[in-house]
Amino acid sequence: MKRLVLLRHAKAIPAAPDLDDRDRRLADRGRSDAIRMGQFLKEESCVPELVLCSTALRTRETLDLVVPQLGAAPVTRLLPELYLARWLTIVNLVRQVREKADTMMIVGHNPGLEECAKKLARPPGDTKARKLHQLLQSEYPTAAVAVFEFDVDIWSAIERGEGELQNFVRPRDFRGPE
Repeated sequence: MKRLVLLRHAKAIPAAPDLDDRDRRLADRGRSDAIRMGQFLKEESCVPELVLCSTALRTRETLDLVVPQLGAAPVTRLLPELYLARWLTIVNLVRQVREKADTMMIVGHNPGLEECAKKLARPPGDTKARKLHQLLQSEYPTAAVAVFEFDVDIWSAIERGEGELQNFVRPRDFRGPE
């Protein structure tokens, strides 16, 4: 069994003409959201052993705030190819992992991360799964976390439509409506 966690970077400062998109920092709300999502992962015993993270500043800052909350330091790989990666690029990077890590986390960007989550998700079976799928289909906001389980022994065996969506959580689920 393999567990894949897809974490969208937390809320960043707005884009500006004089600032390279890769250099956008987290906004204050993004910083607090990242910390809360790290706490959630630990509470749910969903601590990754391996993290693949985009090299953009906002993804690295998100990861830097999440990791101290986990209670364990995962092996981390910063991958430039995750910057604004399309869904298939993300899946192919996961499939290339040879480590024995049972839980892996991707820290990336939309729209690719959202599309990846939607493509990997197995059709829902029960009521809880249908509710999670409805949330996933509606939006994938900053700092949202999707957790999938795959009934495989190696990462190269994950397939489209085969991930069981275990959880989908957004920062607003902890702070209430905005």
